Amino acid sequence: MRDDWFREDRLPHIYCAGCGNGTIMNCVLEAVERTGWDQKKTIFVSGIGCSSRAPGYILTDSLHTTHGRAIAFATGVKMANPSLHVVVFTGDGDLAAIGGNHFIHACRRNIDITVVCMNNHIYGMTGGQGSPTTPIGKTSTTTPYGADEAPFDLAELAIAAGANYVARWTSFHVKQLTESVLTGLNTPGFSLIEVRCQCPTSYGRRNKYREPVDYMTYLKSHAVLKEKWERTAAPGAELPADSFLVGEFVRRQRPVMGVPDEA
Repeated sequence: MRDDWFREDRLPHIYCAGCGNGTIMNCVLEAVERTGWDQKKTIFVSGIGCSSRAPGYILTDSLHTTHGRAIAFATGVKMANPSLHVVVFTGDGDLAAIGGNHFIHACRRNIDITVVCMNNHIYGMTGGQGSPTTPIGKTSTTTPYGADEAPFDLAELAIAAGANYVARWTSFHVKQLTESVLTGLNTPGFSLIEVRCQCPTSYGRRNKYREPVDYMTYLKSHAVLKEKWERTAAPGAELPADSFLVGEFVRRQRPVMGVPDEA
């Protein structure tokens, strides 16, 4: 049962009402449970931020590390003991800003870890600042007149850097997200599952999503299934405004760093 993976003594959690992080954590633990992994050989690692509190609620060994360094610590864990299963929880600021260099080089090395990024387009815990994924025109404490810098596409960044498995879903697509996490866990090499999710406190209230359901509705209506788009779109067509692709972006077999010796 999924409940076997929760630390009940740490509940209730600290997440704001309507936050998408709890849904994502639930999907990840369902996928982990389906792998049949031994809890004593499974490690969760995180940095700093709302997303990074997730390992504290999970009944395994875990590392709550410094800001942006989750992948660096996870790399160390995997290289020190390649038989361990290593999963990273991170946010868009933690992963792509202060942790950006660790991110791209872990993809390049193709270290055998799975990274789940809770992308809410903002620094939710540390002040509501704009992050590398804040969409153009959206407001934050550091972009009060609207962000004017092009945001990172985390999935495309991971693909270009060399990750073996890359997928993107939202906190609305719980079944598809669970299946993608399971695939990532079972794919040797670096796996990134980006999950776009709602932050009603720091992002939603500044950007006219007054209720959590408002942003969930946006995610549902603006997500375009990659397979369907590639099958039906005219050559050279661009996605509708504010829309984004979801689905599995790449699954390949580049050489993997950190796989146990089968001998």
